[in-house]
Amino acid sequence: MKKIGKEEINRKLLHILAVGFPVCIFYGPDWFGLDREQIVFIILGIFVFSLILDLTRIYKDSFRSWFFNQFGSMMRSQEESQLTGATYVIGGSLLCSWISLFSENLAASAFLSLTIFILGDAAAALCGKAFGRFKVGDKTIEGTIGCFLLCGILTTLFFPYFPSFAEKWDDGFTVFHMLLFPLGISLLELFPLKLGKITLNDNLYVPALMSLLVLI
Repeated sequence: MKKIGKEEINRKLLHILAVGFPVCIFYGPDWFGLDREQIVFIILGIFVFSLILDLTRIYKDSFRSWFFNQFGSMMRSQEESQLTGATYVIGGSLLCSWISLFSENLAASAFLSLTIFILGDAAAALCGKAFGRFKVGDKTIEGTIGCFLLCGILTTLFFPYFPSFAEKWDDGFTVFHMLLFPLGISLLELFPLKLGKITLNDNLYVPALMSLLVLI
């Protein structure tokens, strides 16, 4: 077992805080008295703020120096001249909040997909760092297994018992769904989509794409 750096652990702990987004998307109307349109605009505001922060960091030298002094240890090397993973996670959450507008069924699916993606992605990174030996691109098979196992545990042992979740999943949350969502997220995490030579950031599209599987 390899040692996992403190910076990577801190990065993933910060990443896990993003679970607040799917919770707000699904439970916002019941717990906070917000309708789903308001939730979309709130997440949109957070996304715009994060995007402006990133663009300022990329193009303004003085702010970039301050930002790296404060948070540089948690950043990937490729993020120095690109958007951070956090901005992509918020963007993915924004897409899921928009999908949730169309039906309660899709809201439940967005809640499931975004939550297990956030936690599964963290598991994949940590397992890959600790146990990774077999590489697929810049991912590891061990990380994918860790992602699948955690997502499977969440979908089978936790989500069916969350308040209102099963009721809003119109056709019943079945064993088929319990296998399909962890498998789909794990494979999309391992094999990211590409547009030509551009590799899409999985934080942006995987949760939204998986949310639509409820329509199958």
